[in-house]
Amino acid sequence: MAREELTRLTGNGNGDCGKDDCPNVYRTASGSFIVQGSVSEAFTPPGGEALVEIPENVLREAVRALGW
Repeated sequence: MAREELTRLTGNGNGDCGKDDCPNVYRTASGSFIVQGSVSEAFTPPGGEALVEIPENVLREAVRALGW
């Protein structure tokens, strides 16, 4: 899936982290979510899964963008 196929819910590119490399939340066409963040090693997830860490403000921004 290409980034262009996702709806970006957070980050407008005006912050310190640049246009594409910020922690972000995206929504897919099917309604699921993709989270971009720093790799976390809090525990080892099952095969085929990964852990990422995002700041609370990014999650709050995503919730606002969805109108929740």
